[in-house]
Amino acid sequence: MAFLWEGLALLTWKQVVMFAVGGLLIWLAIRKKYEPALLLPMGFGAILVNLPLSGVLNQMTEGVGETHGIIQWLFENGIGISEAFPLLLFIGIGAMIDFGPLLANPKLFLFGAAAQVGIFLTVIVAAALGFDIRDAAAIGVIGAADGPTSLLVSQVLGSKYVGAIAVAAYSYMALVPIIQPFAVKLVTTQKERAMHMPYAADKVSRRTRILFPIVVTMVAGFVAPASVALVGFLMFGNLVRECGVLNTLSETAQHELANLITLLLGLTISFSMRAEQFVTKETLLILCLGLVAFVLDSVGGVLFAKILNLFCKNKVNPMVGAAGISAFPMSARVIEKLGMEADRTNHLLMHAVGANVAGQIASVVAGGVILGFFM
Repeated sequence: MAFLWEGLALLTWKQVVMFAVGGLLIWLAIRKKYEPALLLPMGFGAILVNLPLSGVLNQMTEGVGETHGIIQWLFENGIGISEAFPLLLFIGIGAMIDFGPLLANPKLFLFGAAAQVGIFLTVIVAAALGFDIRDAAAIGVIGAADGPTSLLVSQVLGSKYVGAIAVAAYSYMALVPIIQPFAVKLVTTQKERAMHMPYAADKVSRRTRILFPIVVTMVAGFVAPASVALVGFLMFGNLVRECGVLNTLSETAQHELANLITLLLGLTISFSMRAEQFVTKETLLILCLGLVAFVLDSVGGVLFAKILNLFCKNKVNPMVGAAGISAFPMSARVIEKLGMEADRTNHLLMHAVGANVAGQIASVVAGGVILGFFM
């Protein structure tokens, strides 16, 4: 009972706020089914790390010395020192991705690049608002719509706002079905959304599929050396998928490995959600900037598609440009849904998937470019 009263005496209003944040994340995971594999452990972890005298964090104990908390240990070793968790997760993500639709229509690579514009615009805005340039760069990467990339870049750059950036990145990924339709409809008409696109059958050879991850890794190594770890692990996972001789390992990477790392990553991120660091006006501003970056990416992709249509004979439905963000496969599904809302016979899924996987590559390259400039 003495421990209970001691703990309650140490409780602050900021910790109470974090209990509410943790509860909100758990509610979104269970009730709304928004990225439950990640938001559920993040929410529960936010409660754990904010309990007074929490045993999941390092602390000095009288007569014992320093005791090591498991969540702090996971953060220091899984993210802080080696960035191992985000990189290992990329192997699983790479194993999940079929680059066939992209290779069948290489023009879609351009949409993956164009839809990263929000990253760089948000860096400028964040710096103008007074954030340190490294913090501004890390905040901008929220626009990649790629949680592991945002987390890794913010950690490598030594940002003070790792927790806020991670929560914003993963939350907005989960909210793609809500945010992206709003952004797309801002800059498209009903007629544009109803535009049909013919789809040619995927005739990509096995040799091309195997060479693709190897070539992409080598090109990234020369163009943006800082992105090699990000791109390399993503492409290695894809090579495991496409080689045809590691089917069991491919299935393991897609399911057991990806699920386990996601679970641990969610708990580990919560170390950066301690009340004294998280409950600040800067956190609220980061959440707003992250939303701005996300919307600018979607709008930028649509506008680029419209510009491209001025010079191309085979027109592209502008919405496909918005699928160039990294939130795979949620963004592609959103574009398919919007296309069918405009015209029930308008199926854009395969085109959107191609742009979406291009965005997966472009986001990690963009993260590497940011690291190259600001490390």
